[in-house]
Amino acid sequence: MAKRSTYQDRAIRNYYQNQGAIMVQRLGELVSELYLAEGKARARLWDRAARAMKNLGVPASRIEHVVRSDNPSLLVGVVKEHEGRGVGDEGRGTPKKA
Repeated sequence: MAKRSTYQDRAIRNYYQNQGAIMVQRLGELVSELYLAEGKARARLWDRAARAMKNLGVPASRIEHVVRSDNPSLLVGVVKEHEGRGVGDEGRGTPKKA
């Protein structure tokens, strides 16, 4: 297997550092798609939303409640709660007191 270049290593590292923000963005996009979808397509979108919420660390009971409700406005609440923070970002990015 060929060794990765420095650029490739940096790209991979940046992806994983920003994975939480990527999941939040994906959930936001899913919200708008859910408002328009019907039938089987809507069920597939809810499955994708459930996986994204799981990746964000949302408790399983809350994921189940949001998906069962079939109400995209509840998913909006999850998105708003997680905006500005990603997976494992608790405490990061906050300035330290001098």
